[in-house]
Amino acid sequence: MTAPLEGLRVLDVSTLFAGPIAATFLGDFGADVVKVEHPTKPDASRGHGPSKDGVNLWWKTLGRNKRTVTVNLGTPEGADLLLRLVAGADVLIENFRPGTLERWGLGPDRLHEANPRLVVARVTAFGQTGPYSGRPGFGSLAEAMSGFAALTGQPDGPPTLPPFGLADGIAALATAYAVMVALRSADRDGAGQVIDLAIIEPILMLLGGQITAYDQLGFLQPRSGNRSVNNAPRNVYKTGDGEWVAVSTSSQSIAERVLRLVGRDDLVAEPWFASGHTRAEHADELDAAVAAWIGARPTAEVVAAFEDAQAAVAPVYDVRGVLADPQYRAIGTVQTVEDEELGPVKMQNVLFRLSATPGAIRWPGRRHGQDTDEVLAEVGVTREQLERLREKGIV
Repeated sequence: MTAPLEGLRVLDVSTLFAGPIAATFLGDFGADVVKVEHPTKPDASRGHGPSKDGVNLWWKTLGRNKRTVTVNLGTPEGADLLLRLVAGADVLIENFRPGTLERWGLGPDRLHEANPRLVVARVTAFGQTGPYSGRPGFGSLAEAMSGFAALTGQPDGPPTLPPFGLADGIAALATAYAVMVALRSADRDGAGQVIDLAIIEPILMLLGGQITAYDQLGFLQPRSGNRSVNNAPRNVYKTGDGEWVAVSTSSQSIAERVLRLVGRDDLVAEPWFASGHTRAEHADELDAAVAAWIGARPTAEVVAAFEDAQAAVAPVYDVRGVLADPQYRAIGTVQTVEDEELGPVKMQNVLFRLSATPGAIRWPGRRHGQDTDEVLAEVGVTREQLERLREKGIV
């Protein structure tokens, strides 16, 4: 089948992590993604996380479906090579500090001279303008500034950052979406444009109506641990065999089913049980009832009973649980792909399933600069020119 983004050329000149993940999302659905890295300073993500026999494991997922090229963009010859690549590209994703590309003679004006239809996605911590635009920044700062960390953790504990790149991942999804919107506009009017995406913004959007609630009511949402200020019971509970399960009651009908399942019809009959907000005010009482029932039963019995009652529950997994879970297996969430360095490798599948034009993992992340000769040959660089560029450290 023809992949939905086949024929789309994306230049990924970004690093750590939102920009590269966005490019991965596009590559998963058929875009020809060319990953451009410095000849001696590869994307730092190649050094993050565990390695096996010197081979970084996260890169196998982050770098999948990308051809890898090395070019020193900070040199005139390297800038010229990028402009030659830009001439045949549809999208360029970058996350240098504002002003860096301009200093190299590769600002959006110059890129659009080379290709007026080019979509330039600029992904930075704080955006291209404003008093913080020149600061270095990572997703952790966005998780702090957005209010996410202030909401996360136990009520009597400190603000808590996530143990993975949450803000980067959300920004990557937003970037991929922005790219597709800009490409749709280019299809309509024939002109490219610049996307200015600040990592501090997408995560803020997903934190819900807090700005409006503060504006209208002066309400500040407190840290509530695993509870919710909007409904109850909502928490994690320890089962009789020492495992944990999560229970959510976002809808009224589910809340009623849960409390009837645990034998507390009397609580369902209380006037305050009729709305999520007032249930949350009685979270101690509701948690105690649910925790006592769950704590007296093994996990398998708890999950089966909730399923029979059409109530919402899920085991709290680590990666071992994910790999063993029959639902993940049934929908193909984890795929095994063949890697030239490691052999068979498991990783997350593409984000969603399309019935007619599905995405695919065509290959895992490749070695640094593995496709330099092939990609540069496509824009007319001869073998002799490549050798001279290598001697000068340009590629």
